[in-house]
Amino acid sequence: MLARSRAAEIRLMGFDVDGVMTDGSLLFTPDGEQIKVFSSLDGHGLKMLQSAGIEVAIISGRSSRALELRAANLGITELHMAVEDKLGCLRELLARRGLEPAQAGYMGDDVVDLPILRACGFSATPADGHDFVKQHVHLVTRRGGGRGAVRELCDFVLAAQGRLDALHAAYLAP
Repeated sequence: MLARSRAAEIRLMGFDVDGVMTDGSLLFTPDGEQIKVFSSLDGHGLKMLQSAGIEVAIISGRSSRALELRAANLGITELHMAVEDKLGCLRELLARRGLEPAQAGYMGDDVVDLPILRACGFSATPADGHDFVKQHVHLVTRRGGGRGAVRELCDFVLAAQGRLDALHAAYLAP
């Protein structure tokens, strides 16, 4: 399977936020503060990626305090918000780490994500991603954005790298 072999090479996995790590809803308080709802299932998947040595990056076109707090809670230091050129941001990340595009993955949900999705060695979109995006990625998850799509992707990458069973086994130990 092409997606599985590509996922096996990933050393850095990037994520969009709205529509991927959240369901895409934009909620604002009367004071203009943005509220985001994140899945704890997705969060644990991101932690598992990190524990397997895969760096996690968030590259988002928007910025919010809620996202800053979520990234800090998950130990994600590569948080890039209000990014207009996501592909340029990814290229800079790869250059700093000495990685090739084939070693990077990205999960996005809308057409604005296509340049970065098409440049990565592995790309994915949630089940409720835009139909045009679905035609240009390696994996379309069964779950939607903010509802386990990130976790499904994390499990897919870890399984492709032969690491998922060992990570799960740690939770079965007495």
